[in-house]
Amino acid sequence: MSRPPLAAPLAAALVALALLGGCKAPLSLAEPTPVHGRVVDRRAFDAFIATQPGPFEFRRLYPDVTLVLPQDMATQEVRSDNSRFFARLNADGKIVSGEFR
Repeated sequence: MSRPPLAAPLAAALVALALLGGCKAPLSLAEPTPVHGRVVDRRAFDAFIATQPGPFEFRRLYPDVTLVLPQDMATQEVRSDNSRFFARLNADGKIVSGEFR
C-alpha cells in the first residue's frame, strides 16, 4: 500500500517540531524568596503588584508587610516605613493597586 505524497514531509516536519520543542529552557518552578521586613525596593514591589497577586501570594512574598484589604479595619496611625499596604482589589479579589500608609 502506498502512502499519500505529503505523508513523508509531514512526518518529518512533526519530528522536527518535537525535537525543537525540547530546546527551550526549562520552566522554573521555584518559589520566589520571601522579602522580610518593610518594602525597600519599590520598583520590585510595583512589578509584583502589576502581576495582580491575590492576598495569599502577597502575604507569602511579603510576610512582614501588613496587608490591609478593603473589608479590614485598621488603625489610623501614620507609618512612613512602607510596612503597611492598603490594597485595592479587582472584581476577582486580586490586588491591582494600593498605597502605603
